[in-house]
Parts: sequence; structure tokens; C-alpha cells
Amino acid sequence: MQEVQKLQPNSLDDWLPLTASRNGNTFSTVFHIVSSGIGIQALFLPVGFATLGWTWGIICLLTAFAWQIYTIWLLVHLAEPVPGTRYSRYMHVAKAAFGPKLAKSLCVFPVWYLSGGTCIMLIITAGADLETLYKIMCGGIATCEAKSLPGVVWCLLFICIAIVVSQLLPNLNSVLKFSKTGTVTAVVYVTLLWALTIRKGRANDVSYSRVEEGKSGMAKYANILNAIGTIVLAFRGHNLVLEIQGTLPSSKFNPSSQKMWRAVKISYMTIGMCSFPLALTGYWAYGNKVTAKEGLLSVFSQVHGHDTSRGAMGSIYLLQIINCLCQFQIYAMPAFDSLEFRYIFKKQQQCPRRVRAAYRFFFTGLISLLSVAFPFFPSLAPFMGGLTLPFKFSYPCLMYNLIKKPDQSGTLWWLNLGLGCFGIILSVMLVVATFWNLVTKGVHANFFSP
Repeated sequence: MQEVQKLQPNSLDDWLPLTASRNGNTFSTVFHIVSSGIGIQALFLPVGFATLGWTWGIICLLTAFAWQIYTIWLLVHLAEPVPGTRYSRYMHVAKAAFGPKLAKSLCVFPVWYLSGGTCIMLIITAGADLETLYKIMCGGIATCEAKSLPGVVWCLLFICIAIVVSQLLPNLNSVLKFSKTGTVTAVVYVTLLWALTIRKGRANDVSYSRVEEGKSGMAKYANILNAIGTIVLAFRGHNLVLEIQGTLPSSKFNPSSQKMWRAVKISYMTIGMCSFPLALTGYWAYGNKVTAKEGLLSVFSQVHGHDTSRGAMGSIYLLQIINCLCQFQIYAMPAFDSLEFRYIFKKQQQCPRRVRAAYRFFFTGLISLLSVAFPFFPSLAPFMGGLTLPFKFSYPCLMYNLIKKPDQSGTLWWLNLGLGCFGIILSVMLVVATFWNLVTKGVHANFFSP
């Protein structure tokens, strides 16, 4: 029986959503990075300050930001470690560094969680924002607010729009228009929020006393670790770095790393200009009023919603909804890519349009069910984030040492080893702390009731 000739990796890349188009440039990459990098987690940065205070809060924020940029620099230079070899997915680099079995054990869960889990968070957030936007537009009229749809319906409305849009975007480069929109909406609504916060001034009876004061033992340390985790996990996008770099053309004399690193510097300058004012002004204005259950936007609505125009409040929520829709398309693409890879590898042919549509309906349907069934998923996000923290901050350091093999007596090798080990230790501590909080404080398990 004649054997089927296996496709070469380059042939596979030509047919997969993440790498089907490699005609990106620095500016398209900037939009992808910024759109995926500014998320709803940034609205909870003041929560970390409420526990850590000004000094340690700023130190942790600067450290997390620098650590994020450094590990991204490592990933950018691991995309093409030697001439003729190119990795366009995080998992491929992990397999080259750790071996296939260990890489799957370490990275399969984080890859799927950071794709699917983020999409679930976006659905839950957008559903709640749609309901809030409707109530804002009602202007406090009781009869109008009484006609509001149930939370499940608002989530399903967002899901339907997201599914339709996903069918129109065959590859990551085709998401560019949505990345541009996502970048603009993220920058605008974040800027509006911290600018309005400054304009309105500090809230009455604002307190800067640390949340953990008066507590002792495990409760105190758990609060401190949770605050550190809130700041560290606010920076994201490691699972998309190599994938975004895969959309860039590359040659021997003009490797993709040059354009990618240029885009990263521009992107993180923008992200920093959004995140730092948000954290500092949020804590300055509301102190420890910003809690893990209520981010900066919720607190602003409670304190200043009555004296802020409906147009301004509605604009912020509308921009956040649009941003969620745009981010959904970017974060879902690795999952689409993985599903289509299985078909192409098995059938040895390009994925037909109807099969692609079926895979995308399946994925979006699954995460839709999970988002509606587990609307309390955001309460579990710190615990899940602790589990995936090495994927972001440790593995890139260790993979660089294993693949690039810098001098073991040099600073770079020891820096990577130290950061890699510290990240794993921090991950274990965060998992223990968040699990402690879940056990002691409990979870409001409102199944199927967003």
C-alpha cells in the first residue's frame, strides 16, 4: 500500500490560521500586541496597592513590567534560534527546549487556558457590560430597567456576534482591523477612566490603610501574595508573542526578530502609559475601596456615577464591550489553529471552509457553555493565573538557556536561571495563597446565573 507523504512543517504553516499569512509589518504587530496586552485585569491594579501600599505597590508594578518585557525579549529571539529554523508557536519552542513529553506536560494546560480561559472572561465581562450599558441608557427609569434581559441573554448576545465575526477571519493577519479597533478602544477607555478619576478628585473618607493590617498568620501573607499576583498577572500576552511574530516575513539578512522587537518596544511604551496612570490614580482616588470583586470601573460608577454624564459612562462601557469583541478574535486564534492542525495533520490536506466553520462553532459553543454555566469563573482566575505564571515568567528564561546555551559563567545564564526558579517558587506561593482565600472566603457558585 502506497504510504502518504507527510507534509513538511512549512507546508503546514501555510495552511494554519496563525501562519497562513506572513505579510505583516511593524505597525500591524504593534496593534496586535497592544490590543491583546491591555485587558480588564489592568482595572484591578489598584487592588494590589490597597494591600501593598504606595512604596511596595510601585516596586512590584515596575518589577512585573520589566520582567514581562525581558521574557518577551527572550521569546522574540527564540523564534529563530539558528538560521533555517523558525518557531511560530510557544509549544514548538517548548518542545525544542524540554522535549516533546515534558513540553506537553508543562505547556498544554497554560496554552489552552490562556486562550479559552481568556475568551470565557471576555464573554462574562462583555455580558455584564451590556447589561450595565442598557441600564445607563435607561437613565434610572424603573420601567425601562425592569425590562432588562437576563444576564444569560446578554452573554449569548455577545457570543453570537463573536461567532459571526470569527467566521470572517481566516487567519491572524486578517484580524488586523479588529486589532486596530481593539487598540484604539482600549487606550481611549483606559485614558477616559483615569482622566475622569483625576477630574473628580479623591472620594470622601478615602483610606490608604493596608487591607492586611490587623490580620495575622496565614491570612496576612495570603493577602500580600494575592496583591502581588494581581499586579503580576495584569500583564499578559506571552501565549501570543511567537504567534504574532509568525505573521512577519523573515529572511537571513532581515530576521523577523528585528521588526518584532521594534514593535514590542512601541507597544509596551503604550501599555505602560495606560497601566501606570490607571494603577496610581485609582489608588490615589479610592484607596482600599477598590476590591478584588469590584475593579476600578465598578468603584468609579458607584462613587461618581450619579455626577457623571450618561454619555461619558455609556462611552466607557461601550468601548470596553467593543474591546472585548476585538480581543476575543485574537485570543481564540491559537485554539482555532490547534483544532485545524489536527485535521490537516490527519488528512494531509488543507482544512475546508465548512470544517473550519464547524471547528470554530465547536470552540465558541464550548466556551459559551462554560461562561454561562460558571459565571463565577473570574473568582477562580487568580488561582488559575498562579498555575500558569511559570508559562509567562519562568519557562522563557529556562528555554533560552537550553536552546541558545549562553556561557554558564556569564550573567545572562545565571539571570535566566534565577528568574526561572523564582518564577516557579512565586507560582507555588500564589497557588497556595489563592487556594487559601477560596477555602476561607468561599465562592459564590451562581451556576447558570450570570
